[in-house]
Amino acid sequence: MANGKSLLRETLSGDMPPRVLQQRVQHDQGDAMRLRRATVVVSLAGIASMAIVTLYQIGRVRHLPDPPTRRPHFHSDRVNASEEAFGYGMPDGPIALLAHAVNLAVAAAGPPDRTRHRPWLPLLAAALAAPQAAVAAKYLFYQMPKVDKAWCPYCGVDALTHFGTLGLVLPEAVWVLRALRDR
Repeated sequence: MANGKSLLRETLSGDMPPRVLQQRVQHDQGDAMRLRRATVVVSLAGIASMAIVTLYQIGRVRHLPDPPTRRPHFHSDRVNASEEAFGYGMPDGPIALLAHAVNLAVAAAGPPDRTRHRPWLPLLAAALAAPQAAVAAKYLFYQMPKVDKAWCPYCGVDALTHFGTLGLVLPEAVWVLRALRDR
């Protein structure tokens, strides 16, 4: 009976030994790995911005500093304490953190040539990133300006990272779909 670790390894990288996977992932300079590395970086930026928001939303930080501008009107405390921010039965900061962490993990998963050997991974990445970007767009273009009537720079960074993630994962998903079409 396979243990959980070997089952996960088999699912993500097949029979590739861990040392070979490590060498290939770290040294591959192909377009797919460059996009995946960029997705990891963008996800980490989203995690950083939402970590700050989460600390505020759980009460560990009492105030989120805002840029000292009149226009646009920043008020991160109001945005992150809104009904919308707590409308999921919990603060939305940890939910966004989880979304970024999942994007990061999926970007890191599999060998560099996963479009051929694990095509479901790029499709999963796109399937996860698309609704996240849609929610981020709603928040950025509707919730903050129309409902909250205030802006949160941390949330702006978060939204931009979701848009960036979608843009970075789409090419690999398109490559998979073209390969499937051409079969």
